[in-house]
Amino acid sequence: MGLLWSLLIGLAAGLIASWIMPGGANGCIWNTVLGLLGGVVGGWVFSLLDVSAGTGVWGQLVVAVIGAVILIAIYNAITKRKK
Repeated sequence: MGLLWSLLIGLAAGLIASWIMPGGANGCIWNTVLGLLGGVVGGWVFSLLDVSAGTGVWGQLVVAVIGAVILIAIYNAITKRKK
């Protein structure tokens, strides 16, 4: 059940991040990957800042969205993609 929740949170985070950031990812699979990687990046950034977004599903979603937004920003900076 944990893997299913991680995939659902990753999908939601990827979709939200692609709506927030211009030039965001397209496609359900890419959004899921982006959200899952965003969760890792967001967790790393939050641990560096010694900040907690909570331990529930909503906290995990917030961390994953912030991480996915960071990944989109890095991708856009590298590819110089603007929309």
